[in-house]
Amino acid sequence: MQEILYLEVPTPDTDTVRTWLQQEWSSPVGVKIAAAEGIIIGFKNGSNTNTAELKTIPQISVFVWSLQRTTYLKAFRWTDSYISGEKQLIECLQKDIFNRFPNRYPEPPEIDLSSQSIFAALEQNYPLTVKYFQKMPNGEYDLNRVYWWEKRWRESVRNPQDPKQVIWKSDSECAEIPYDLIYVGGALGVIHAAVMAQLGYKVLLVERLPFGRMNREWNISRDEFQSLIDLGLFTPSEFESVIAREYVDGFNKFFDSNNPPHLKAPVLHTPKVLNIGIDAEKLLRVCGEKLKAAGGQILDETEFTRVDVTPNGVRLKLINLVNHTATEVQGRLLVDAMGTASPIAWQLNGIRAFDSVCPTVGAAISSGFDEGVWDSQYGDVLYSHGDISRGRQLIWELFPAEGEELTIYLFHYHQVHPDNPGSLLEMYEDFFTILPEYRRCDVDKLVWRKPTFGYIPGHFSVKSGDRAVSFDRIITIGDAASLQSPLIFTGFGSLVRNLPRLTTLLDTALKHDLLDADSLGLVRAFQSNISVTWLFSKGMMVPTHRHIPPARINSMLNTFFGLLADSPPEVADTFIKDKIDWLTFNKLALKAANKNPALLLWIWDLAGAKDLIRWLGSYLNFTWFALLSWLFAGWLPKFVQSNQSWLEKMSPRLWLWLLAQSYALTAGMGQMKQQPTSRAINKSAIQKTVTSRV
Repeated sequence: MQEILYLEVPTPDTDTVRTWLQQEWSSPVGVKIAAAEGIIIGFKNGSNTNTAELKTIPQISVFVWSLQRTTYLKAFRWTDSYISGEKQLIECLQKDIFNRFPNRYPEPPEIDLSSQSIFAALEQNYPLTVKYFQKMPNGEYDLNRVYWWEKRWRESVRNPQDPKQVIWKSDSECAEIPYDLIYVGGALGVIHAAVMAQLGYKVLLVERLPFGRMNREWNISRDEFQSLIDLGLFTPSEFESVIAREYVDGFNKFFDSNNPPHLKAPVLHTPKVLNIGIDAEKLLRVCGEKLKAAGGQILDETEFTRVDVTPNGVRLKLINLVNHTATEVQGRLLVDAMGTASPIAWQLNGIRAFDSVCPTVGAAISSGFDEGVWDSQYGDVLYSHGDISRGRQLIWELFPAEGEELTIYLFHYHQVHPDNPGSLLEMYEDFFTILPEYRRCDVDKLVWRKPTFGYIPGHFSVKSGDRAVSFDRIITIGDAASLQSPLIFTGFGSLVRNLPRLTTLLDTALKHDLLDADSLGLVRAFQSNISVTWLFSKGMMVPTHRHIPPARINSMLNTFFGLLADSPPEVADTFIKDKIDWLTFNKLALKAANKNPALLLWIWDLAGAKDLIRWLGSYLNFTWFALLSWLFAGWLPKFVQSNQSWLEKMSPRLWLWLLAQSYALTAGMGQMKQQPTSRAINKSAIQKTVTSRV
C-alpha cells in the first residue's frame, strides 16, 4: 500500500464532497465503485467489476474525512508497483475537485442594527458564534465590536491607495496647549502614557472603549516585565499583584502525522517564554491609576475622527460615543496607539501599511473542562492539531489564568490581500466548532468570561526607515507601528521590551521640541536582528487563491522547531524573545537547510522572488549592523552618555541621533540589557517635573 495523493478540499461540507465523488465524478481510467468514505477505482479490462473482484485486481482507494471544519482527501494504491493510468487519474481528480470546490473567502453580511440585534443579523451566517456570544457577559457589545473591527479592517485593506484622510495640515496655531502628549488608544497606550506622565509631562489618554476593557489577555516572562519595574512604573509587589498565573513550562508542538520521518519533531519546551499570565484588565487599571496620580487624564468611550497639525501643536476632533457630542482637544504631540485599525497608520503607509496579519480569536473560559483535560501549571505556546484548513494553518495557544480559568487563542499567519483580508467571524465559527478537537470538552458546558480577538499586524522591513511611524507632531507606537514579534506576534511583549528605548528617545525629542517628522522618525524600536525573521512567518502563509500540499507548513514548522528542541534551552529563549544574534541565526539557518534541503524551494514557492529579494536586503542590513554592533556597541553608548552634558547642549538634534544610533547597536540587535541610560529610566528623576516646556 502506498499513499499517492493527499490534498485539502476547502469546504466544511465533507458529505457533499463524498457524494460528488461517488455519484458525479467520472474517473478517466478504471472502474469506479462507491465505498463507505469515498470510492475505489479498479483497474482491469472490461467494464464490469464487482466488490469481490476488487480484491484480486490493482486498485486505488480514495476517501475523505473531516477535521478543523474542512475536508481532507487521500488516495492509496493497494500495490507496491505503479499502476498504468494512475498519473492520469490523480491529475484529473485534482483538477476536477478544485474546479468543483474552489477556495472561497466569505464576506460578513451587510447589516442594519437599527431594526435588529447583532445576534439576529449574524445568526444565519455564524450560528455557533452567535450561540456562544449570547452566553458571554457583554456578549452583544463584544460581537458588535468583532463585526466593527472586521469591517474596518476590510475597508482599510481594500482601499490602501486612498485611505481615509484623518491628518490635516493647518496654518492656524493652537490658541492654548494644555497637554504635552495626547494618546489615542488605551491598551498599550496607557502603559507608555503612564511612564511619560510620571516624568512630569501633561498627558491625556483617549480611548474608544470603556477604559480597562480588553479583548486580549497578555503573557510575558519575568525578565521582560523587568523593564516596567526598572522604569519605576511598577514595584516588584505591584507586579506580583497583576500575575494571574505563573507556569512551570510551555509547550510548542506542531502536527506531524503527515510529515516524513526526518521532519517529525519532539515537543519544544520553553519554560521561560510567556510563562507569566497577566491579568490584563488589572494591569490597565494600575497604569490608569498611576497616570491619574501623575496628573494625567483619561477620556474614554470617545472616538478619534481627525487631527489638524498646526505650527505649534495638534488639534484633535473627538466624538463622545455615549451622548454623540463632538469635542476638541489640543496638545504638543499626538501618540497613535490605535493598533491595526489605526487610520493614522494607514494614511502614513498606504499600500505598505501592513504586509501580514494574524487574525486572532479566542476566549477566557472560567470553568467547564473536565478534570485532567489540562494542568494549570503548563501552557501551550504554539500548537497545531491538523494541517492546512481552508487556506490557513491554524495554530492554538492556551494559557491558564487564575483558578480554573483558561485563555485559549486560535490564529493563523495571513497574507494581506484585498480578495481575502482575513476574517474574525469565520475564525470564531472555526473556534467554537473545533475547540473539542483541540482540547476534550463539551462546548455547551463551558462558562465563558469574555472573548479575546484582534488583528495583530506585521511589516516586512528591510531597514529602519521602511515604515513611516511619524508625521510632524505625530508618532505611532505598538501595533499601529507594527511593533511585534515576527514569530509569536506579541505586540505587548515587544512594547514592554522596547519601552526604555522609546521612552528615552521621546523624552529627548519633547525636551528639545524636536517634533518634526524626521526627528520623531528616530523614536522607533526597529530591530535588525528580527527584521530577517519575517521570512519565517511569510513561509507560514498560504497565498490567496493557491492550493499547496496540506502538510507543508507543519513540515516547515517542525523542521525549525525540531532544531530548537535539539539546541540548548537558551537558543529557543533568545529566538522567541527577539534577542537572537547574527551567529546563532546563521547556524540555525544552515542546520535547517541541511535537515530539509527542500525548505528554500518551499519558501520560494510561498514567498515569491520579489519577497526573497527583499529578504536578502534585510539579511545584508542585519549583517551590516551586526558588524557595526561588534565594532561599536561595546564603547559608543558609554561614550555618548559620558559626553551628554556638552553634546546635548551643543546640538540637541545630534544628541537625539546619537542616542538613536546607540540603541540601534544594542537594543536593535536584541541586546536589551546593554542600553544607554537617560532621565527616562532614572528612577530618582521620575518624580521630577519637566521644567523646560517649549
